[in-house]
Amino acid sequence: MAKTKKLVNEADLLKEALRLGEEYGNKRGVVEFEATDSAADKTEYIYRLLVHDKVIQPLARDDVSQKSMRHKLALWASKQLPKDHPLLR
Repeated sequence: MAKTKKLVNEADLLKEALRLGEEYGNKRGVVEFEATDSAADKTEYIYRLLVHDKVIQPLARDDVSQKSMRHKLALWASKQLPKDHPLLR
């Protein structure tokens, strides 16, 4: 597995990624999460949706895990935010 560098505020960036990903999925008309859906389920669904739509590059098959998907989504979210956003400091 490739070594990933931890992002500053990675946990908060992941929360933002899940929010942005859910918004993206709703606009596409392909997702409606329930309050009982776990963060792990949301993470995997959003990751797979973004890969399917070619919004993000897929991880190598051997590297797909909850940890790597969370990191990939946090990176994606960091690129969606304005450069002066508090989570990027």
